[in-house]
Amino acid sequence: MSFTRPDGRGNEDKRPLHIIYERLDRVDGSARFGFGDTKALASVSGPIEVRLAAEQPSKATFDVTVRPLSSLPGTESKALATSLRGLLSPSLILSRNPRTLLQLVVQSLTPSPIESYPPSLAAACINASSLALLNAGSIPMTGVVCAAGVALFRSTTEEDIPALVLDPSESESREAVGCGCFAFLFRTEIAGSQPLPTNDTPGARLVWTNWHVKDGTSDDGELARAQALGLAGAETIWRAIKQSVPQMDNLPPPPLPSRSTAGELGIITQSDEVSDQDMNDAKIEI
Repeated sequence: MSFTRPDGRGNEDKRPLHIIYERLDRVDGSARFGFGDTKALASVSGPIEVRLAAEQPSKATFDVTVRPLSSLPGTESKALATSLRGLLSPSLILSRNPRTLLQLVVQSLTPSPIESYPPSLAAACINASSLALLNAGSIPMTGVVCAAGVALFRSTTEEDIPALVLDPSESESREAVGCGCFAFLFRTEIAGSQPLPTNDTPGARLVWTNWHVKDGTSDDGELARAQALGLAGAETIWRAIKQSVPQMDNLPPPPLPSRSTAGELGIITQSDEVSDQDMNDAKIEI
């Protein structure tokens, strides 16, 4: 099926990536990640003292909070927080710091009339969380979780093959027949990992997806194709993160100008699309 995207991108093209290490005060690590104007900010604190009621004798307590850009967290935010805790836990060695607390706070930077986390915003929250954990460096990690959104479009004729698009915009997610976010744990020597086309990329294992088809007519073939496209997108994000990590201490904090470290990957390390006032408001929230 031939499908023309509103912004002119090809089906397998993502929007420009934004990776910024924020250097927020009073936290151990912080980072902002975005696909175009779909952005999320994350901060990590810990290991810190934990309340006696939440203390675990064999591992650190991992607490995750997700906040929309405006209003208080509701059902959608709490559901995503639960998913983040589950999908990020395999990448963390929480047993190294028992009886302590690891706190992750994720803030959406995408305006929305309702509390909603479409696939690309959910992926931005996941990727920002991984960046903040890497930036903190206070919790041992076994790998890095990267995520990408995928949307499905069908033609009115049965002969056409349904089209899958990477990194759908919010409007594309609303119009799609099906959509979802795919999160993968990238780690060397991982059991059951899917082989990737390049030798320098570690194995990847699917740790979470919220893929769904609105009309209930999905089949295994569509899901497999969507997962493969999500994996390809997550691999490019893993490469972008890998390239940004050596520069995290050298990148100037906003709003100072910064240097692009990976133009060929479409990475933007400083964005003008979120105003200074919006960023200050987000920092105050966190």
